[in-house]
Amino acid sequence: MRVQGSFTSISWIPSEAVKGMGRIAFDRGVTHYDDPPPDHVSGTAELEAMRDADRFRFANDLRVWAEVEDGRITGAGYDGGGVIGVSTVQVGRVRRDFQAVLFPTIQHDPVVEGSSVRFVQTVGGRTGIPAPRRVNRPPFVQLQAPTVWTTLALTLDADGSSSWEVAGQSPFPRHWFYDHTGALVAKSGLTEFKEWWRTAFGKHSPWGDEDSPALVTAAETALERALSAEIMRGGEKPSFKKLKEGAVLMTQGEPGDEVYLVLDGVLRADVDGEPMAEYGPGALLGERAVLEGGVRTATLTAVTAARVAVVRADQLDRDALHEVSQGHRHEEKHA
Repeated sequence: MRVQGSFTSISWIPSEAVKGMGRIAFDRGVTHYDDPPPDHVSGTAELEAMRDADRFRFANDLRVWAEVEDGRITGAGYDGGGVIGVSTVQVGRVRRDFQAVLFPTIQHDPVVEGSSVRFVQTVGGRTGIPAPRRVNRPPFVQLQAPTVWTTLALTLDADGSSSWEVAGQSPFPRHWFYDHTGALVAKSGLTEFKEWWRTAFGKHSPWGDEDSPALVTAAETALERALSAEIMRGGEKPSFKKLKEGAVLMTQGEPGDEVYLVLDGVLRADVDGEPMAEYGPGALLGERAVLEGGVRTATLTAVTAARVAVVRADQLDRDALHEVSQGHRHEEKHA
């Protein structure tokens, strides 16, 4: 009997991810940010259609199989691989597409342990447009695009069940992760454009001698994604706030009437000094004070550097906020 499994990442560039001088080409329309990927991806054919429509930068499509006899793994292998897009550049009326460079896919030999088998696959590459960066030797400027990648792991059991892990990822761009049903299940918690721009070259990648650790958070709800689109693309623009690692965004017991949308980074919610949950990009936070008497019910602290959009509560539908709040009552689950 053959059993199959899959785990997929889609990597894209949101508007809040690019920092410093790197924003100039984006903000002037020479190249473009990406719209968020869908909540569900049906398979390789859809990934290829998204690539052709210039919907993402690259995708790691980990698809695997195992042959099972009497509950034992007798054979295993890979079916998936990498899908990489183009870099579109437009100056005035002149538009050109530069094919990105897909590096050789790294597929580790499957490792069988009892009635399960573990697969690890790295996919990535670089843009087709060279980019200037400073180096510490003459001529002190090098034209080379940094490397992007994700390293995905999947453990497939003899009964067809599976579990996934993000084993590594480039610090940029934003990575979204999809399980075997094609559902969005996790996101990279932090994009570090400056770190990536400075270091993701040569040996500093899985094709050299190192990977970068992954910081992954659970995906927010579909309702939160819909509200985030309303916040960022609606008529009234939010204000924005940057937080350093360890900074407190709000404190339990204090009054508050604003709602926060996490754009980048990871925040931890504490109730009565006890950690309850961590939230990453896309999470909508602070709504319970709006619904429950104007007093903050938790303390939110930045686990990493973070950026949030600040929204007046009257900009959002109260019933929608109530639904979001049902998933944030972690102290009731811990009671």
